[in-house]
This record gives sequence, C-alpha cells and structure tokens, in this order.
Amino acid sequence: MPRTRKDEAQILVDAPVIQSRYAEVGDYTVSFETFPKDADGTSAFRGLPDDRCQCPHWGMVLSGRLVLRYRDRAETYEAGDVYYAPPGHVPVVAAGTETVDFSPSKEFQQTMVVVAANMSAAGGGR
Repeated sequence: MPRTRKDEAQILVDAPVIQSRYAEVGDYTVSFETFPKDADGTSAFRGLPDDRCQCPHWGMVLSGRLVLRYRDRAETYEAGDVYYAPPGHVPVVAAGTETVDFSPSKEFQQTMVVVAANMSAAGGGR
C-alpha cells in the first residue's frame, strides 16, 4: 500500500510565509504545509483562471486556522477540521497553521508551475 510521512517528504518550498513538503502517493500529491506567518495566497495564484487555485484538495487542519475564499463565499477551518476545497479558491492562513492536503497530481503540478513563478517573481521560495 502506498504511504508517506512528513519527515520522508521532500522539501520543495522554504519561504518566510510557508514551508512545504510534498510526496507522490499513487495519482495524488500529499502536501504537508506549515505557515510561520499570516499569509494571503492571492498573489500566488495570479495568472490562473479567475486568479484562484484550480486544483481540488482534500485535507485536514492540524493547527491554526485556514480560510478558503471563493468568489461568492469564505469558508473557515480550524485545528481538527477536515475539508474539501473545490477549484476556485484562494487560501488565507493564520500564523502557526499546519495542514496536510491530498490533491490530484496532474492538476497540482499545473497549479504549482504558476505558483512557483509568482513566488520567484516576488522574491520568495526556495
């Protein structure tokens, strides 16, 4: 059975507002993300349709608070909450938030190309 752990996942993002580790498990990418500072993902998703994340995610908030902003609403999740985030969201997180997400790898990789370019242009990222 495919499996992973946070300490086995490769660090791909190490920026002041986010540290991320990613691992492939079957057709899904598992993301372990830690946010040492408050973060608004708006600028990271510029250039995607509607300037919002187009990848679905299933996840759990391990600590802190995650807000997913959609065009017509905002959904708030706190430690212990599990969630489904359909395409069309922008994450906003409080300092100290940790999450684990599961995302279809193809959509995740397409999204991360744009996110990485935006972070690089802003001077962030690894």
